[in-house]
Amino acid sequence: MRRIARLAVMAALASTPTAADEIADFYRGKQIDLIIGASVGGGYDAYGRLLARHLGNQLPGRPAVVPRNMPGASSNKATSYVYEIAPRDGLTLGVINSGAVLEPLLGDKLAGVDSTRLIYIGNANRETYLCYARAESPVKQFADLFDRQMIVAATAEGGPTHDFPTLLANLLGVKLRIIAGYPGTREISLAVEQGEADGQCGYGWSSLYQAQPHWIAEHKINILAQEALVGHPTMTEMGVPLTISFAKTDAQREIMSLVYGQLAFARPIIAPPGTPPARVAALRQAFMATMRDPALIEDAAKTRLDVNPVSGEEVQETVAKMFALPHDLVERAKQAMVYKTPN
Repeated sequence: MRRIARLAVMAALASTPTAADEIADFYRGKQIDLIIGASVGGGYDAYGRLLARHLGNQLPGRPAVVPRNMPGASSNKATSYVYEIAPRDGLTLGVINSGAVLEPLLGDKLAGVDSTRLIYIGNANRETYLCYARAESPVKQFADLFDRQMIVAATAEGGPTHDFPTLLANLLGVKLRIIAGYPGTREISLAVEQGEADGQCGYGWSSLYQAQPHWIAEHKINILAQEALVGHPTMTEMGVPLTISFAKTDAQREIMSLVYGQLAFARPIIAPPGTPPARVAALRQAFMATMRDPALIEDAAKTRLDVNPVSGEEVQETVAKMFALPHDLVERAKQAMVYKTPN
């Protein structure tokens, strides 16, 4: 009798689809829309398209993954779309900048978005941002900015190209004049090349190395400083200082540490709140498998992209901790991110 009962249980299990089978059945023949919150040709676009080329191979059912650019307001437009409008079925993902994640905490442009309710599928790369100046600029090193003004090009409030130089101007007193309104980093780079701006801050090392490696090789720019808590090995070897090393008080260091904390998830991939947990788990597992896939690693090397992934679970936990920071610290950081046009 026991043997018969055991066989009956085994038969029942064999006839019940596994979770993997259910995921495969759902994704088979379907398309995932990958919403890229940046214009074509920049760093976020490059990471988004890299992911799109390989993610489907790691998901049960092997769905197509189609990148769609949705630039606007430094990823705020794409973030709002994923949070409020996109179907919550596991068929829409977003590639956004980390500033959009922190915007509800430090800004006022995403009032209807709760970043802790976004689903984080993973992060493609821990990042180090930098400030640079054209070689023709009289600003040759970061210390020069205390005496000489530099015009920097930027996208919009809420993005690192705007908020990071704002932070430096307000906290450290460096002379940075921000010209905002550029659609993305590709357009900013063109503006710098054409002399519309002297340089840029809040620019990822991986984006610079991917899009303009000749700038370094041909000495077209001077890298002034690293905007991060931990420097990138290449820039550190070049002797490029950390901006936080110029802080004069503990209060300044606390605020910079809060803002720079977002670089732990500088290239996040998100899904809408309410996405079914089983599909979230499958997407997270597929994301990490994709990031470790030799085919992606080879592809990333050809396109000069750093890949240093962080799991979705870790990003989710980090974001929750940042939104639970003391109110006083958050308010001081908010004030430090308000740009004041210099006289």
